[in-house]
Amino acid sequence: MTAKPLTILTGINRASKPSSGSLILVNDLYRAMPDTHTTYLGRKPVDQAWKSAFDRLITLATTKRPQGPGFGDYVDELTREVAALIGKIQPDVIHAQYLGFALSLAFTRAAGSIPITAIAHGPELMAAEHSPSERAALDEVAAASTAIVTPTSALADRIDRLTRHRFTDRLTVIPWGIPLNEAQVRTQPPSGPGPLSLVHAGRLDDNKSTITAIEALALTALPHHLTVIGQGPLREHLQRRSTELGLRNRVHFSPFLPRAELWRRLPDFDAFVFTTSGLEAFGLVLIEAQAHGLPVIYSDLPGVRETLGSTGVPYTPGDPRSLAVALDRTGRDCRRSSLAKAALHNARRYDIAATSRQLRDLTLQLTKT
Repeated sequence: MTAKPLTILTGINRASKPSSGSLILVNDLYRAMPDTHTTYLGRKPVDQAWKSAFDRLITLATTKRPQGPGFGDYVDELTREVAALIGKIQPDVIHAQYLGFALSLAFTRAAGSIPITAIAHGPELMAAEHSPSERAALDEVAAASTAIVTPTSALADRIDRLTRHRFTDRLTVIPWGIPLNEAQVRTQPPSGPGPLSLVHAGRLDDNKSTITAIEALALTALPHHLTVIGQGPLREHLQRRSTELGLRNRVHFSPFLPRAELWRRLPDFDAFVFTTSGLEAFGLVLIEAQAHGLPVIYSDLPGVRETLGSTGVPYTPGDPRSLAVALDRTGRDCRRSSLAKAALHNARRYDIAATSRQLRDLTLQLTKT
């Protein structure tokens, strides 16, 4: 007799499309998860191809409102909507994406006896570290969760400190992953020493600190070129700064690319530059770059260091001069082919199939306790 599939309720309170690392990860995660039926709660607009990872996608009707006046009423209204859906779906378990945002609060308050696994992504921790109300929300979801999943031990430690060590025994590290079978390694091996064709991809905001890469290029001895792929509030500022530094011919900007198109372009570059200066939960884009054979020059943050081990070239976060030295050292390094091989070897540790299997195994344990 075939066992009944595990039914999971999850969601992210944003437009249902691949617009960020968390949304792409969640889509990959449940697409790869065996023997499960997943219902996803999201917002319009819905990307029809993206939603195919889920057995059912339901768009939330409650009008979304940010933290501030009226937020409590909004969460109450959202909780009533979620409670009605839980009554119809009758899930075995709830996966609360983000540890403390509005939809996670609604899941927490509407779950009843259904076990909750909270899955931390990082932005909610940054919010909680700067806002008492966001911290209270994080505490509430953590307290209601049977398990709290994080992609690195560095992020788990940060959650543990933020929650004053009250939920240490609930923290479980499950590294993120990507669909490795879809990555295509560059056909040409890295060229010899010389200027690098660099790529940076991500949201253009303060935390991602793309400005570090642009200002570093003005300090390098070798005339490296940089392609910046992404959108965000700092795009115009970054373009102006490139012009001010005389880098108009060495820094090129490209809009946000769907992952399939980004992956097609990655093998065209010599190396990937990662510039986040604050919190980074895991650095999924680093594994994407490595899976395509690109050496990674990265800001030496705890979570990133854990993800990459010794397979990348570190520099001091937010320090253009430190990055410039790392870029020139990589450009002059006769071992660039060995850096590419190390990158590929490291990427193989992070297959989304393994992530999905580990999360499903943990979920099954929780439903049996």
